Amino acid sequence: MARRIVATEYVSLDGFMDEPGHWSMPYFSDEAGAFKWRELQESEAMLLGRRTYEGFAAAWPTMTDTGEFGERMNSMPKHVLSRTLTSLTWNAALVDGVDGIRKLVDGEGGDLLLAGSGEVFNLLAQHDLIDEYRFMLFPVILGDGQLPLFRSVPRRPLKLVDTLMLPEGVVVHSYQRAE
Repeated sequence: MARRIVATEYVSLDGFMDEPGHWSMPYFSDEAGAFKWRELQESEAMLLGRRTYEGFAAAWPTMTDTGEFGERMNSMPKHVLSRTLTSLTWNAALVDGVDGIRKLVDGEGGDLLLAGSGEVFNLLAQHDLIDEYRFMLFPVILGDGQLPLFRSVPRRPLKLVDTLMLPEGVVVHSYQRAE
C-alpha cells in the first residue's frame, strides 16, 4: 500500500498560513497540543520545505522540557524539498522535487506529515499529491499575510471527513479527495 501525504496547516480566518509563531499562540490549548501529538504519532516521517526545515532544525534540538513530543520531533525522519540546500542535519534527507516525492509515496511505510512549508504545500496541491488536508483554522484575521493558503491550484472537490472544535476558538477541518 502506498504512503499517504497528510498536510497540516495553521490558517487564519482570511486564509493565510504565515509564520504561526507570530499569531497562533494565544489560541493554543492542551487540546490543540494533544491533536498535534496524535498526528505526529500517526506519521512515520515529516515533509518540510527549506524555510520550515531551517526553523525547526534550529529550534527543536535545543529546546528543553518538550517531553515525548520533542523526542518524537527530533528522532523521526525528515524529507526536505530544497533547491538551495546541499547538506542537512537533524535526521533529514533532501528530496528531489515532485519526482522525489512520488518515489517516497510509492515506497513502503506510514504517513508523511507535511507541516507548514507553504511553497511545498502549494506544489503538492498543484500536483494532487496531498491525500488529506488538515486545516487548523484560528480565530484571527491577519489582513496582509505573505502566504495565501492556495495559489495556482486547479479546482478539486474535497470531502469533509472530520471536524474538531478546540476550546480557544480553533477549529480543525480535515478533508480528503472526493471520489
